[in-house]
Amino acid sequence: MIELNKEDLQKHFRKPIFEKISETADALGVDCYVIGGYVRDLFLQRPSQDIDVVVVGSGIDMAQALGKKLGKGARISVFKNFGTAQVVYHGSDIEFVGARKESYQHDSRKPIVENGTLEDDQNRRDFTINALAVCLNHNRFGELLDPFGGIEDLKEKNIRTPRDPDVTFSDDPLRMMRCIRFASQLNFFIDDKTFDSVCRNCERIKIISRERIVDELNKILLSDIPSKGFIDLDRSGLLPLIFPELVKLQGIETRNGKAHKDNFYHTLEVLDNISRHTDKLWLRWAALLHDIGKPATKNFEPVIGWTFHNHNFIGEKMIPSIFKKMKLPMNEKMKYVQKLVQLHMRPIVIANDEVTDSAVRRLLFEAGDDIEDLMMLCEADITSKNSVRKQCFLDNFQLVRRKLKDIEERDRIRNFQPPVSGDEIMRIFGLQPCREVGALKSAIKDAILNGDIPNEYESAKVFLLKKASEMGLTPIS
Repeated sequence: MIELNKEDLQKHFRKPIFEKISETADALGVDCYVIGGYVRDLFLQRPSQDIDVVVVGSGIDMAQALGKKLGKGARISVFKNFGTAQVVYHGSDIEFVGARKESYQHDSRKPIVENGTLEDDQNRRDFTINALAVCLNHNRFGELLDPFGGIEDLKEKNIRTPRDPDVTFSDDPLRMMRCIRFASQLNFFIDDKTFDSVCRNCERIKIISRERIVDELNKILLSDIPSKGFIDLDRSGLLPLIFPELVKLQGIETRNGKAHKDNFYHTLEVLDNISRHTDKLWLRWAALLHDIGKPATKNFEPVIGWTFHNHNFIGEKMIPSIFKKMKLPMNEKMKYVQKLVQLHMRPIVIANDEVTDSAVRRLLFEAGDDIEDLMMLCEADITSKNSVRKQCFLDNFQLVRRKLKDIEERDRIRNFQPPVSGDEIMRIFGLQPCREVGALKSAIKDAILNGDIPNEYESAKVFLLKKASEMGLTPIS
């Protein structure tokens, strides 16, 4: 955080867009303030394009007057039901709202709204660090209003509610998720009184839609250290309510002196590992779900110890129901996560054994364009505390990577289709679509993946004729 005095704030807000807002507010005779995240991020030196402006009066009138002043470059959207308006201008997204006070019914997070003062509006904000406001009117330009000690909380890296947290969270339970999300995003701490209130009110999350919950989960997943957010969700009691499948990974069981690792904390370590290398949301989801099938496959074998056979295949099958329940997209994004979960053991098995060309070809064929993401996930999955064993795996992964590169350059396996198509097979042998056509096509694919023939048309055609002859098929002419 940086210290900013009134002169510093005036200098920052001397940008043309803010001066136009200032002129418009003074012309209308209303007080207006930049409030919330934009001001917070200014002190934290974080980039922010979204600007929230609160007007002691009509936010819609203010936005429409500003739009006229800005001219053709401005795009105005009015949301009368919410009493808000948005102005988009030269890359800036400015939302205007009239100052208001709110009251809530117990079974809804939709407030009863009345016109209010700036103080009323700051009182309804979720956290002290989001209640900071800077005046834009000419006579008070750059004045900071911080009634709840938000600047001090920024200095202390503290998340705290302006009012009694029980009231704040009961009014709008989504704020509990936002509390944990901000702590994760900003690497802040949650004030003890505030966190205790989240624990007390966690059941209230049940009235929040899945779409709003998953939006906060995605933001936690995209933070620099997402494990922080998931640990706080678990400690608060929210995680069992919104993601029980993840909670089932918890715990260590010991039998006959043999124990398995805590797969919940292992998963979070993998998630943090992957987050150091990529900001791809769906790859982070794959990391979070890569071992989700372990509770269902957990078994104790006296000689071997604890096993989780086929947990990758079970995990793959669990993902559609998880995505559907969480209102996540049931499209290629889900299929991508499924693919990585299903394949995440393959590079480990290859690296643990002799790295054969055939095994690498098949891996490259099945992973396709997602091979790099898969390898990144598998490397993140090595969390052994035995440094020698861990380095051995990582060294073997480098060997797998080299083999992947060599084979791709030589054989062009990634996303390949057999050089002789099914249509051509049917023409050669005078067949309709049938089992024999599929068998011949698969035989060509397997021969290429096994390295028996090169990935080229002439070799595939010779192989096809020989294989068809063994099956009693002859070309029609």
